[in-house]
Amino acid sequence: MKIKVLSRTDLVEILELTKVIDGVEAVYKAKAEGNVAAWPLVEHHFGNGAVADIRSGGAFGDISIHGAKLLNNFPENAKNNLPVFTGVLMAFDSNTGLPMGIMDASYITSLRTGAAAAIGTAALARPDSKTLLLVGAGRQSIYLLGATLLKMPQIEKVLVADTFSPDNGIQYVQTIKERLKNELSVDCPSTKFEFAENLRDAASRSDIILTITRSTEPLIMKEWLKPGTHLSCIGADMVGKEEIDPEIFSIARSFADDAIQCCNVGEMEIPAKKGIISADSICGEIGEVLVGTKEGRVEASDITVFDATGLAALDLVTAKIALQMSKTKKIGTVVEI
Repeated sequence: MKIKVLSRTDLVEILELTKVIDGVEAVYKAKAEGNVAAWPLVEHHFGNGAVADIRSGGAFGDISIHGAKLLNNFPENAKNNLPVFTGVLMAFDSNTGLPMGIMDASYITSLRTGAAAAIGTAALARPDSKTLLLVGAGRQSIYLLGATLLKMPQIEKVLVADTFSPDNGIQYVQTIKERLKNELSVDCPSTKFEFAENLRDAASRSDIILTITRSTEPLIMKEWLKPGTHLSCIGADMVGKEEIDPEIFSIARSFADDAIQCCNVGEMEIPAKKGIISADSICGEIGEVLVGTKEGRVEASDITVFDATGLAALDLVTAKIALQMSKTKKIGTVVEI
């Protein structure tokens, strides 16, 4: 049996962020229509902050793909000049069960994560939003930023905060505009980028807040937010991670990518354990907003939250896009298994 293998280098050459955004949006809509499965999450902690997790599931109907992704995050690897973030994705045709491809999972994860944040933001933020605060300037942050600027080109100012490494944040704002253009083909010549020295001040001035950190305690507090703020919370994707004040959920219209998963391992985990929210009490899932069965923002003054823990189906639809484009561009390696 022959199968296509795609390396990270292949994927960087093949994938386009705009196509990934379209694919992720299609999966969210399919989920709202009952055509997406998110199978139980598996994770293992090795110590020293190292963790492996397996996400599996599928998107059926017109998309018709299922499979699994195993990701490893080993922060200590940086000391030995080894990759910190690695993984492998396996995709199967849901009509036949035949394998479609095996590929690097880290780049796909980064692209679809950025797309998810942007879709939730565009669906829930005020259309006249001008100022965006990016909390976290790590490896995945550029994808959130790039996708959001594509979906919301009216953004005039981006504030960047890095609470774990301020020096990194300062350097980030000096290079991000050129990186967005070179790495993601996102050109934003009129957008201003500033380093946020005071997180409270930056949050209080922002219309949109994107969080993508490894934090296990709140970074953004309820009393800092002005009316009408939208928050897309992306970093909390495992038990114990937390980026925003749980009390924000007591005043916000909150939405999940998957309600049960978010209340178990997402930004909603701590508020759910405290009894502030539950999978049944939140306003809905983002796919329901996209297909129009649930209302997102009701008033301009609403504070809205999108919690994205990541669905395997998002990786898989991105993999399907990559496999289709690999045929067109004649990229990748075919092996027999």
